[in-house]
Amino acid sequence: MSSIEVKPSTAGMTPGRELAGKVALVTGGARNIGRAISRSLAAGGAKVMINARTSREEAEATLAMIESAGGDAAIHYADVTDPDAVAAMVEATVKRFGRLDILVNNAAVRMEARFADIRLDEWRHVMHTVLDGAFLCSQAVLPHLIRAGGGAIVHIGGQSGHKGARERVHVITAKAGIAGMTKAMAIDLAEGGITVNCVVPGSIDTVRGLPGAPDRSEERKAIPPIGRRGEPEELAAMVRMLCGPDSRFVTGQAIHVNGGGYMP
Repeated sequence: MSSIEVKPSTAGMTPGRELAGKVALVTGGARNIGRAISRSLAAGGAKVMINARTSREEAEATLAMIESAGGDAAIHYADVTDPDAVAAMVEATVKRFGRLDILVNNAAVRMEARFADIRLDEWRHVMHTVLDGAFLCSQAVLPHLIRAGGGAIVHIGGQSGHKGARERVHVITAKAGIAGMTKAMAIDLAEGGITVNCVVPGSIDTVRGLPGAPDRSEERKAIPPIGRRGEPEELAAMVRMLCGPDSRFVTGQAIHVNGGGYMP
């Protein structure tokens, strides 16, 4: 069978105004998938607060990309595991843009170790960042989403949280927790007109910084049935759709963007 070159979609950057008048906060929004989400929401007309903890150069680059395309964005540096820092970040977002309608919980850490070698502090670090971060940010934005008459919260999950993987018990546990959290939050927040969904990336072509981790290059290069790895912009397009007016009846879902790499 002859091979066919499939060009990556650029849907995540499609110009449009379906999010005009909306304000979004994207945690971990400076690089990789977070950058693509920040840019995509801005391309849809939203004003975007880009959160980062230490990725200052990447955050500035993302801001420049949005502004050069005619979008409106700002940066707020904060640790999503710190309740006071999260409260200040949400307050700064509302002060800067006047309201808040969308939260994307993308902040995460990627660590690898055999189960027997995982230290308690490493376990807690992953849980704090992924689960506590999503919890704190979601609670902090809730009054503003209610005041806006509804809104959208999108968690970024992980395919390994659904199918498993080697030497990532802590990360997989946290990502599986996000999927469960999505369903519970969707039920609790529905009466306020707030949708809560989880977008689950498969094999996405991103830069993975894992200092000191075992070499998993071959494992990460696994190609899904569609014949290539995904682009961050393709995942961002799904996030943008879930934040838009055409997805107000979609909530409590874990939506997989993986080229067929996992079919629940």
